[in-house]
Amino acid sequence: MLCEFTYLAPKKEKELLDILTEKGPELKLLAGGTDLLANIRLGVITPTIVVDLKKIPGYNVLRFDKKAGLEVGPAVTINQLKDHPDVKKNYHILTIAAEHLASHQLRNRATVIGNIVNASPSADMVPALLCLEASVVIVSKEGERTVPLKEFFTGVKKTVLRPEEILSQLLVPEKHTRAKGGFFKLKRIQGHDLGVVGVALLKTKDEYKCGISSAAPTPVLVEGIPLNTPAKKIIDKVLGAITPIDDIRGSKDYRNFMVGVYIKRLLEELR
Repeated sequence: MLCEFTYLAPKKEKELLDILTEKGPELKLLAGGTDLLANIRLGVITPTIVVDLKKIPGYNVLRFDKKAGLEVGPAVTINQLKDHPDVKKNYHILTIAAEHLASHQLRNRATVIGNIVNASPSADMVPALLCLEASVVIVSKEGERTVPLKEFFTGVKKTVLRPEEILSQLLVPEKHTRAKGGFFKLKRIQGHDLGVVGVALLKTKDEYKCGISSAAPTPVLVEGIPLNTPAKKIIDKVLGAITPIDDIRGSKDYRNFMVGVYIKRLLEELR
């Protein structure tokens, strides 16, 4: 199913914010389009306006600073992040997570910020970003606000974003640069399938942080786990924080079981 819509491609952020202020509830934003275009074809959404972000200067920024950390713009693709030498060196857990997202072809289009604002419980990049204490910068004509990523999601496909706002930057602090971490994703089939469950584990100087996807209405962060905590206690703490469901991709019990399996494997790697 197809629908007719007006295509806009603003060349300045001010122009984009004007459009959002005037037409916010009617439009959809296009960065990679891997979810947007598929949903339009399926008739899931029927926007009257589609606004392309890729022509706005600065929206393709991907840079690392030793003091400020990592900055990612709305047009940066998953493969650009995955292949960036500073990301590989300082935030290797993001490289690992990116490798699990879809296929190479889709990663050439899909954007990092698109994976966040889509607000899927199974978002592949989010567990690792939660462990790294990422935050997002949200802008509108009224100004900007910075929100910790762990406070950004409010439900399935729901966020704190208002119709007149856009997520203009993803910020990953330098706090956990070079911290060891890993990510496992369970899929029904090899390739671009959605995750049955995803587990990220990061070992910082003081604690373990665990990010979980596909196990609650939003991705979950469990932190404050002392480094000497036995595996069983870590697993029990994480299982107490998630609320998986039974669905066509897997049962609640299977998801809980695999979270435990992946935490054990990740601990073996990190210890």
